[in-house]
Amino acid sequence: MTEVQAELERWRDRGDEHAAVATVVATRFSAPRPVGSKLAISERGELAGSVSGGCVEGEVATVSREVLASGETHALTYGITDEQAGTVGLPCGGEIDVTIERILLSELEDFAEDAPHRLLVFGAVDIAESLCRAANELGWQTVVADPRAKFATRDRIASADELLVEWPEEVLAQVEPDERTAIVVLTHEERFDLPALLGGLRSGAFYVGAIGSRRTQESRRERLLGEGLSEAECDRLSGPTGLDLGAETPAETAVSILAEILAVRAGRSGGRLRDASGRIHVELQPR
Repeated sequence: MTEVQAELERWRDRGDEHAAVATVVATRFSAPRPVGSKLAISERGELAGSVSGGCVEGEVATVSREVLASGETHALTYGITDEQAGTVGLPCGGEIDVTIERILLSELEDFAEDAPHRLLVFGAVDIAESLCRAANELGWQTVVADPRAKFATRDRIASADELLVEWPEEVLAQVEPDERTAIVVLTHEERFDLPALLGGLRSGAFYVGAIGSRRTQESRRERLLGEGLSEAECDRLSGPTGLDLGAETPAETAVSILAEILAVRAGRSGGRLRDASGRIHVELQPR
């Protein structure tokens, strides 16, 4: 969002009144850009950001002129052909749902604060479905990634906004975790865990967690240090992930994990409210 926000501010500062903003709200199959990706279009027709890596930006810009003129939000679906996908380095095409809205640049701060949080889950296991369902209730965007196609299916993970059948390095490059992103690693296999955690702990994600026993966490830390992470970077890892709720089922475990994510976001310890002396509710600062 950094490039888009910077350009919107520049257009505002030079005197523009409005801009159109296109946002990817859903994807299917191997879409070029993740949910939440944005393309801004100025009143002069300038572009900032991307919703498809170059496949449909021209068409979106054309529709944006109508949105700028009328102020009416448009919702569109685009199919990305194999040929189009090849031009942006994808193995195959997909579909994206895009909304295009007109924003008032004098209220740009409100627009920036409306960007949703994201939950990126590595491992299409049963806990992932429960996590996505709970995060969706909070209005978060959810992405589940797993290179094993037999696991990463809509039958298993129906609640994810986006389902990626790709390796962790590819996912991290595509999703680009930022300060509004929480990452949870559920894969339980070093060939998946290690690259996901290396990239996640080096990213701007505000939370990185991983399942596994305390013994697993100790050996995992040694491997991460051996791969070049600093002690401070390793200290960012919440492992085992979740609060101590005595969770047993996948749904209970998901509640435990999401509860810790919310506590970290708010700068709280996650203890019992009756034992705390501060305010019950916290006013979150925009990230």
